Amino acid sequence: MTVAAETPAPEPTEAAASATDQVMATATQAADTVEATDPLKGADQIKEAVAEQSMTIAQIIDHLDSFGVDVGDTRFSLWSALVVVLVIAGVLIFARVGSKLAHAALKRMTRLSPTQSLLSEKLVTLAVWAFAILIGIDLLGVDLTAFAVFSGAFGLAIGFGLQKTFGNLIAGMILLMDRSIKPGDVIAVTDMAGNETFGQIRKIGIRAISVTTRDEREYLIPNENLMINQVENWSFSSRNVRIQVPVGVSYNCDIHKAEELMLEAAKSCKRVLELPAPSVWLSGYGDSSVDFVIHCWIRDPEMGVGNVRSEVLKTLWDLFQEHHIEIPFPQRDINLRGNEQFEQLISAIAQRLDAKNGAKSAE
Repeated sequence: MTVAAETPAPEPTEAAASATDQVMATATQAADTVEATDPLKGADQIKEAVAEQSMTIAQIIDHLDSFGVDVGDTRFSLWSALVVVLVIAGVLIFARVGSKLAHAALKRMTRLSPTQSLLSEKLVTLAVWAFAILIGIDLLGVDLTAFAVFSGAFGLAIGFGLQKTFGNLIAGMILLMDRSIKPGDVIAVTDMAGNETFGQIRKIGIRAISVTTRDEREYLIPNENLMINQVENWSFSSRNVRIQVPVGVSYNCDIHKAEELMLEAAKSCKRVLELPAPSVWLSGYGDSSVDFVIHCWIRDPEMGVGNVRSEVLKTLWDLFQEHHIEIPFPQRDINLRGNEQFEQLISAIAQRLDAKNGAKSAE
């Protein structure tokens, strides 16, 4: 029986071990350098994950990754650009779909008032967008420390550039929280020419509120302006609005009968409220008329006030005509002072009239 002696493996020499350690140290240092300077770690991680699942797709990714440029120690390739585009598209789709689903869920909560529902929608929208952006940054593997050098100047520029935007955003949230301005309210607005009109708030956005007037003009008023300026809200604590209709009658008519007809005209309008009841005040004695003011109340100012005033006046016209109440118009007496030129003018006119009369008599 022959026993074969086992030959021991040659031990690595000290020089070979030193060379191996040096190569490993160099590779580790290079990997650390690439990791520290690569701004998009997510593209490489996705590439490695796909390579483990399918070699065909991995070859396509390698082909896309071969097209690129090197900027310093950082490489930007077609594959990394494609990943950025896909992630941004995914973030936008996720944020929009998430916002719509959240809004639909909030609309089902009937316990919330319209103002609370609108405020909740805005807060949820901001939260969804912030969450989506953070997910996108995490998927891309962006090393935010690479932008630490520029963060101070960039943040300062953003602060100055978006100062008004953030101010309007915060102002809109405050308006919704204290419920001083809410969708559906009727407020008085002033245009660029200084003419004041009224409109209904249709929407409170992130930057401004939308106010639509009766002539379908839409005013976009920044939220911050409503915080620092005086606002006339017609429906803040009550939707009742009083309308004043001035009327003048002749000094020769029965003012008590005229007052009864004014009340009848106001009560005949469908939009005028029974409570508070319409009233008529004697406002003064004018140059040509006795001046009255009809006070009537409505509860739907967004439907307009001029049409109510017009209906009351048209009805009152018919009543005045029926009961022979005179609506006066200005009358003036002209006094002419006598002078030489005026006397000559009168004489010339008299001579011409006499000549015409003489000519007619001769015929």
